[in-house]
Amino acid sequence: MDQIMQHAVNGLVLGATYALLGIGLTLVFGIMRVVNFAHGELYALGAYVAYALVSLLGLDFFSALLFSAVAGFLIGSVIEFVLLRRCKLENIDEVMLIMIGVMIIMQNAELMLWGGVAKVVPTPFSQEPLIVGNVALSPTRLFVLCAAAVLLLVFYLVIERSRLGMAMRATFQDKDAAKIVGVNVSSIYTLTFALGSCLAAVTGALLAPIFVVSPTMGDLASLKAFAIVILGGLGNIGGAALGGFALAMIEEFGASYVSTSYRDALGFIVILIVMVMRPQGLFAVKERVG
Repeated sequence: MDQIMQHAVNGLVLGATYALLGIGLTLVFGIMRVVNFAHGELYALGAYVAYALVSLLGLDFFSALLFSAVAGFLIGSVIEFVLLRRCKLENIDEVMLIMIGVMIIMQNAELMLWGGVAKVVPTPFSQEPLIVGNVALSPTRLFVLCAAAVLLLVFYLVIERSRLGMAMRATFQDKDAAKIVGVNVSSIYTLTFALGSCLAAVTGALLAPIFVVSPTMGDLASLKAFAIVILGGLGNIGGAALGGFALAMIEEFGASYVSTSYRDALGFIVILIVMVMRPQGLFAVKERVG
């Protein structure tokens, strides 16, 4: 039982960050109908910003988190305003080529700037684990869990309780009707893509002290984000959050009771099963509401 509790706690920590990653991707798809292939690179961007500020410039980790979020928001705004706004989003092929191009450019820019050697971001927390009963949790992972939980709560309040969230949900449901009632759809698109990019970047910064930072880290992050969205249902924000926790638990318990070598593979096997048995996603509902 103690071992099960330990794995559940580990899965909870990872699931909170997976939820942030998946929500950022499904938000963009749900409102803009854009498949953001560069989502993983925005995740890597946040990690590299954290590395540069903490390891090279000596800034504290908490300030680096804020700057990573801002960097993701700004880069996302530029991508939407400069590239996506210039094309018709209805042209799926053109949008896909643009996002794949952005992904390739960002990854190669990271490789040219930082090299291929993995980087380590120092943690500001103690290395001594916190022991609660028979469950151990490092202070770094505890902070990641708390920070991710706060971000999820803030995101929920923005979407459900603010005028911006109301405008985003209106655009999601019917952009033409939203225009009629005065919603600036173009601005909503920019804010949507910027917010999704911000969530990806801050997730990368949060996990930077736990995992190494490398130019290829965005590849696996993108795959996991798409897996989460498939589990939750395309465009379903609540489902993406639940899908993030579900994928994390599958990976954690699978690695523990099957094999650590198949940690990532087990999650994707489940995804394939879901796509065959329930292609709309495990948590999809008949009427999706932001």
